[in-house]
Amino acid sequence: MSTSVASAVGTFVWHEHVSSDPQRAQQFYADLLGWEYTEFGEGYTIINADGQGHGGFPPAMDGAPSHWLGSVQVEDTDGVVEKVKAGGGNVVVGPMDIPDVGRYAVITDPQGAAFGVIQITGEGGMMGKGVFVWDELATSDVAAAKTFYADVLGWSSEDVNMGGFTYTILKHPNAEQGSAGAMPQGEAPAPMWLSYINAPDIDTTAAKATELGAAVMREPFDIENIGRIAIVVDPTGAAFGLFKSASS
Repeated sequence: MSTSVASAVGTFVWHEHVSSDPQRAQQFYADLLGWEYTEFGEGYTIINADGQGHGGFPPAMDGAPSHWLGSVQVEDTDGVVEKVKAGGGNVVVGPMDIPDVGRYAVITDPQGAAFGVIQITGEGGMMGKGVFVWDELATSDVAAAKTFYADVLGWSSEDVNMGGFTYTILKHPNAEQGSAGAMPQGEAPAPMWLSYINAPDIDTTAAKATELGAAVMREPFDIENIGRIAIVVDPTGAAFGLFKSASS
């Protein structure tokens, strides 16, 4: 793990693919990105790269639309849950203990975007970096989101003029760089968090995703001084971003 457990507080540390067909999803990402997997407990599959875990595929969830769910490390899951309730959000799952890992909950913000929070009580060594590189909130109310995430997660916000729109950087005091981003909902079907996955060649990866049955919702494009990205919906219906840094 490239950062200590303490310094990771306030940042996304784990990403899960939730769907009714995890096996199909696992095969897609293995073919697309070369991911390897190991089993953890009953029915939970961990994404492995460079000897570290980066996320997982939980058991099939009947009826739930396929999606990626990012989890933020916190110091006190129960305390965060109380702040969520006070701030107009909802608790979907938990709080609950995951043996040898930590205390976990899934929540939605007042606009409906879902994310997880995890208080690490185990060693936390399975939470690696470098595969999932950014998380971005598309919301129907950026101002309300700034207030909610400041109150719940302690994130400050900084607006950046991107020419045609304003992009908001969300940052925890522990984070060396931004913890996440936020922007107006735009064409997103509902308020949501979008997870970005590192890819060495965005154009080639996006084209391969199409060959594997995915749909490219936003063709590859450049963001000056930031990098090149594309937005993809995998064959099970889960949206994700592809990202290559301008400096890599």
